Amino acid sequence: MSLDKFKIAMQYAMPKHLVSRVVGKLAAAEAGFVTTALIKAFIKQYKIDMSEAEQESPSAYKSFNQFFTRPLKPGLRQIASQSDIIAHPVDGKISQLGDILDDRLIQAKGHDFSLETLLGGEASVATPFQGGKFATIYLAPKDYHRIHMPMDGTLSKMIYVPGDLFSVNPLTAQNVPNLFARNERVVAIFETEIGPLAMVLVGATIVASIETVWAGTVTPPAGKKVFSWDYPTSGADTITLKKGEEMGRFKLGSTVILAWPQNAAEFLPSEVAETVTRMGQPFAKITEAGPAEVLQES
Repeated sequence: MSLDKFKIAMQYAMPKHLVSRVVGKLAAAEAGFVTTALIKAFIKQYKIDMSEAEQESPSAYKSFNQFFTRPLKPGLRQIASQSDIIAHPVDGKISQLGDILDDRLIQAKGHDFSLETLLGGEASVATPFQGGKFATIYLAPKDYHRIHMPMDGTLSKMIYVPGDLFSVNPLTAQNVPNLFARNERVVAIFETEIGPLAMVLVGATIVASIETVWAGTVTPPAGKKVFSWDYPTSGADTITLKKGEEMGRFKLGSTVILAWPQNAAEFLPSEVAETVTRMGQPFAKITEAGPAEVLQES
């Protein structure tokens, strides 16, 4: 058995939820010099550039979670200001991007998965995105782990989907079928100028927590069935976030998947698989004829 096959087999055998929750408790612990030593080792192992962090010293963080979700220095990431540009939501690397064809999204060579399943299993939620675009962005351990809005949006729905906690690194994506549609995840749907925008926060092994700015910690605890919350899109109680504002965060690394409707926006030519991303940089351009206009013409 090759080393890669052994690693995948170990993931199937591992009690992933138990391991992830234990690691989560350790990451939340405030253990003084032990925590600082762990942070220093992590910085060295993954070659993290602490000059970007608002607090550069490892000893400034009381817990590993505080370090892992560290904010950047103000103004370090410039948000694309053009009104027709969709910005990158995270620091990471593009795994895949392209068209949503027959409800399928590309996972890796030889693997695809269902959009409807990814979004929680309801056809009514997935239908607006059929024929549209998707992008999958992987956040490595070294990356900044706060997630920001790629454009202005008003929250209309949040869905918690229970599932496995496989790793989401490139090796696993190439070898575990339906990876992103089988892992635990949180789906946020926003109403935007291009129609609905889906942002899917995918959990993974030792991802101890997925949070949003409006709901706080969504998981853990892990659920056993799909839950959804609807939010008003008009009136005084709306939750509206501007492009570049924080919308959520991972405590330990994972993946974000974006989806938008057909004819709404096109990826910039520079944006291809394996491209390193920086939050706020230009990602896609809104089409002159948005989805509603195209529908009227057809």
